[in-house]
Amino acid sequence: MILPIYLYGQPVLRKPTEEIDRNYPNIKQLITDMFDTMYHADGIGLAAPQVGYSIRVLVIDASVMGDDYPECKDLKRAMINPDIIEKSDDEIVMEEGCLSFPGLHEKVSRARTIRIRYLDENFEEKEEFFDGFAARVVQHECEHLEGRVFIDNLSTMRKQMDKGKLNNIIKGNTACSYRTKAVGK
Repeated sequence: MILPIYLYGQPVLRKPTEEIDRNYPNIKQLITDMFDTMYHADGIGLAAPQVGYSIRVLVIDASVMGDDYPECKDLKRAMINPDIIEKSDDEIVMEEGCLSFPGLHEKVSRARTIRIRYLDENFEEKEEFFDGFAARVVQHECEHLEGRVFIDNLSTMRKQMDKGKLNNIIKGNTACSYRTKAVGK
């Protein structure tokens, strides 16, 4: 089922999420719905708060980026209760966007490499190392689980320059090819 994507201004995007266990109701269906929603919106990552759930779950499929970023070639994961346990001091600045911020793209600095521990969709513990664009995607989605969004990484001046766009997103005055849920609608 395609779920509406919550836009900037929705309180759930600012709330730190809760860990879940295997008894969480219908978690496998939620993960399937999140993948379907992400694909429908042409995204490469989606965190549970972006579909209205304040739980520590995210999905990523950046394999479509594999030609430009070989580290993304097989990057399709569902991550439950992810925890970034190590970040490099070395950072890369690249442009990012977010399904909860349609039409807004900004340059964001993120760690070049990370190590993450999480549970997969079968609740089996995993630990992985990601670098480059793959690390960026994982960091972006994990940030959502902390109640943070990518614009939190921008300077005050840059945010001020985006104020008009941000206000339009809050009001739902954006053009999207996917279902959304704005504060005012």
